[in-house]
Amino acid sequence: MREFDFRQDKKRILFLLEGVGILFVISWVFYSSFAAVIFLSPLSVPVYLRRKERQEEKRRQELVSEFKECMNSLLTALKAGYSCENAFRAAQEEMEIFFGSGSEIVKELGKIVGGMDSNVPLEELLWRFAEGSGSDEIRDFAEIFAIARRSGGNMPEILQRTIAQIQNRMDVEREIGVLVSSKRLEQTIMDIVPFGIIAYIGLTSKGFFDVLYHNPAGILVMTACLFAYLFAFALSEKIVAIKV
Repeated sequence: MREFDFRQDKKRILFLLEGVGILFVISWVFYSSFAAVIFLSPLSVPVYLRRKERQEEKRRQELVSEFKECMNSLLTALKAGYSCENAFRAAQEEMEIFFGSGSEIVKELGKIVGGMDSNVPLEELLWRFAEGSGSDEIRDFAEIFAIARRSGGNMPEILQRTIAQIQNRMDVEREIGVLVSSKRLEQTIMDIVPFGIIAYIGLTSKGFFDVLYHNPAGILVMTACLFAYLFAFALSEKIVAIKV
């Protein structure tokens, strides 16, 4: 647990440092003064939150990808005659071989197995996992699994149909991700281009931007440009944020 906390704290520190670095670049490009960082410091909050959100989305995608293999392992175990509880134990061992003991899915399955050893109902444990994952796919699986357990239906058959539907949605998400990846690269380039242009002109044409720096009118103009840039950045982020 301490190791996990240390990693999380390390990531938070890196996100904060990244935000501060971005503020220094903005301060120099738009105001030619690092002192502007003081006034721009509120921008570090959305930068930090956005970086944290991207990291969480990456973790979620990895977990969903691993969970896809976990579902197949569960289905195989159930068809072999395992009980639901023993199927999850078998899946934990198999996922540890596939992804390693430090993977997200193995950690989550470890919590489920530990909860079962403490006589906590499997449905409740699976629902906790689904809620903590932030994944609609895992949440759907947990709901259908609980309904199948209560109804006493053919669990392997029900799960097989459920897994097929969930995997189809995962495949669609993956295809959309591939199509959008090129647009994300274009977005990243366009985010950097304004800084590159200003830096290039500033280095090759000394004094070209002097009229925009260190005077009230220039500060107002550059502030308006900064807000326009931030608006365009937020709009481009919203455009490429496609979800199924």
